[in-house]
Amino acid sequence: MDCRGLILLQIIVLSSLAIKAFSLSPYYYQNICPQALPTIKKVVQAAVYKERRMGASLLRLHFHDCFVNGCDASILLDPSSTIDSEKNSRPNQNSARGFEVIDEIKAEVDKICGRPVVSCADIVAVAARDSVVALGGPSWKVLLGRRDSTTASRTQADADLPAPFMDLPALINNFKNQGLNERDLVALSGGHTIGFAQCFTFRNRIYNATNIDPLFAENRRATCPRTGGDTNLAPIDRTPARFDNAYFNNLVKQRGLLISDQALFSGGSTDDLVNTYRLYPHVFWNDFAKSMIKMGNLKPLIGNQGQIRTNCRTVNY
Repeated sequence: MDCRGLILLQIIVLSSLAIKAFSLSPYYYQNICPQALPTIKKVVQAAVYKERRMGASLLRLHFHDCFVNGCDASILLDPSSTIDSEKNSRPNQNSARGFEVIDEIKAEVDKICGRPVVSCADIVAVAARDSVVALGGPSWKVLLGRRDSTTASRTQADADLPAPFMDLPALINNFKNQGLNERDLVALSGGHTIGFAQCFTFRNRIYNATNIDPLFAENRRATCPRTGGDTNLAPIDRTPARFDNAYFNNLVKQRGLLISDQALFSGGSTDDLVNTYRLYPHVFWNDFAKSMIKMGNLKPLIGNQGQIRTNCRTVNY
């Protein structure tokens, strides 16, 4: 091998070692701060015990973070002269919540670790898992070692976050753009088994859809009038404070609350998977956990990229 070939080989080997050294790992904080994860769990459990809905909110926060330029805690940044906050995007404004819980976790973790070594992005990812567990759902090993972004993009959030009005082809394409397949789409949508939706997100469906159970539509209209009441809440399935597979049973009965929910069972390519998750909840749990790990690995900042914020709402200067 000539000199140039040897140098090229060394560069390739060093690059692969660098990638490996900075890859995410569930044991990232084992030596850095072994009490970090138990501390996050403690705060999440207390928050969910105080308000069961918070579990769904923290799960959604992770989802809405990862779908916009990767899992980098950009959703947490407040607006400033240099930050076009994702909190002001259409899908997040007056909707995304749980920021105070993340702030509390950050303060507790930095205190127990003695310094800011745990990223806000990792906190969001772990809080999502612990929320699901607190509501009776599956657990998984969260890959850790993300760093925090120094930018945010309201425009990107508007473009990349899936809308509750999307049909199946639009949903499939939206997830495909993130490197997620149809199985990920249906499994992650199953996260709607916990939480609530605002009236304006499902009004069109309960008044105009034909693929909806009439009694279900009538019941939802009681708290969602044709005009007004945009922020009135309705449970997405009948057990909004318990992580189960009731969501998929609803879809088969044409009781999906959002257009994007019912689209998963509408004579298309995802019908069989909905039926599988309805009949075999353990399959849903396993797939949900796998898809959460996969989503959590979307374009993370690692190594020397980004920063570890001292305040999750602002960039370090």
